[in-house]
Amino acid sequence: MSRIRDIANLFSANTDAATDAEVTAAISAHNTTANGHVKRGNTASRPASPSTGDLYYDTTINNLIRYNGTSWVEISPVPNAPTSVSATAGNNLDATVSFTVPTNVPIVSYTVTSSPGNITATGSSSPLTVTGLTNGTSYTFTATALGYNGYSDASSASNSITAIQNVSISYLVIAGGGGGGGADGAGGGGAGGYRNSRTGETTGGGGSAESVLVLSKNSNYTVTVGGGGAGGTYSSSGNGSDSIFSTITSTGGGGGVTQAAGKNGGSGGGTSSRFGVNRFAGTAVSPTQGYKGGDAYTPGGGSSVYSGSGGGGAGSAADDAANNSSGGGNGLSSSITGSAVTRGGGGGGQGPSDSGTSGGTGGGGASATFNNDNASAGTANTGGGGGGARAHAGRAGGSGVVILRWPTSTGTITLGAGLTGSTSTVGSDTVATITAGTGNVSWS
Repeated sequence: MSRIRDIANLFSANTDAATDAEVTAAISAHNTTANGHVKRGNTASRPASPSTGDLYYDTTINNLIRYNGTSWVEISPVPNAPTSVSATAGNNLDATVSFTVPTNVPIVSYTVTSSPGNITATGSSSPLTVTGLTNGTSYTFTATALGYNGYSDASSASNSITAIQNVSISYLVIAGGGGGGGADGAGGGGAGGYRNSRTGETTGGGGSAESVLVLSKNSNYTVTVGGGGAGGTYSSSGNGSDSIFSTITSTGGGGGVTQAAGKNGGSGGGTSSRFGVNRFAGTAVSPTQGYKGGDAYTPGGGSSVYSGSGGGGAGSAADDAANNSSGGGNGLSSSITGSAVTRGGGGGGQGPSDSGTSGGTGGGGASATFNNDNASAGTANTGGGGGGARAHAGRAGGSGVVILRWPTSTGTITLGAGLTGSTSTVGSDTVATITAGTGNVSWS
């Protein structure tokens, strides 16, 4: 009897139960709608006077329903698992994970989880972005859906991706300056093309700063530092050579000439005129790399009258010359190395002047004094144009430079064979100044 009493006491406050009948009665009293117990039957047989929270399995709709105080509502099952899970590596140790959502029940949210690492991202729709991955590590991802009654099973794993950390690089890429012309008066060399991505600064020709480059770590990117163009006589002066960093190319400065059209380039080369024939300077190949050189005029001039104009600079065009000489166009200032430095000046032109003309600010070479062999070359690593000369050869343009700046925390640069350069620290950034050569750079 004691065992029967114990069973009965599980269902009733009656502590004196001693018979099978009392146990049966206790169970029957517990298993009632009033106690919220589950019953089953078709829709027509739902309890007529349910209480809030009562449960009923409706065989007509083949689902469990609950009375919410107003009506009977279906109790949703858990969601099906998402399908077609696909992952794409992002640019900064992240991955975008897309999937097809389940439709069997309303969804509260979705969660994707990485393997390895169990790194998660949660949101209300596909795709989701998982951050905080480890560079160089391969990952797959699964997705789950959360409904009002719990989580789905995990989906099948996505494709594998390798996490990549990119480096955002600011740059100043300046090409070699053009050489100055010579002989019977001469134009100064144009400055090398000037391309700059520093916020708040400008590119050559007055353009706005360009976009920084976002590059993958552990990949090689080409760097070429352009040389200055050779000085010459008449039209034999040379354009500067292009400077290159990855997809950024700055065009070599145009050479200065004598009694011919100036050469086009990053900035245009100057020219000279004589015998009453007007000559026109070279122009910039891109309006965001530099300016034109000065034109030269000899209005009504005879054989002894000539003019020589300066080469264009990154920051301004050279003045025109009319029965006279003009200096080179000015360069531009950049603080990419931590302090303001002006580069990209045009070379001075040589005309009927005993004192010569100055090169543009930023490394432009001065022209010679009258009939003397004392013109100056463009300054190395500024892309300055060479100065022109009369009765002598003009001078060479200055070599270009490639300067790169990035957050120190995102990577360390390696300069490949063939490149000459150095690095320095400016606040939380690292700056690499590459002064010569061709080769690859990479970050790790």
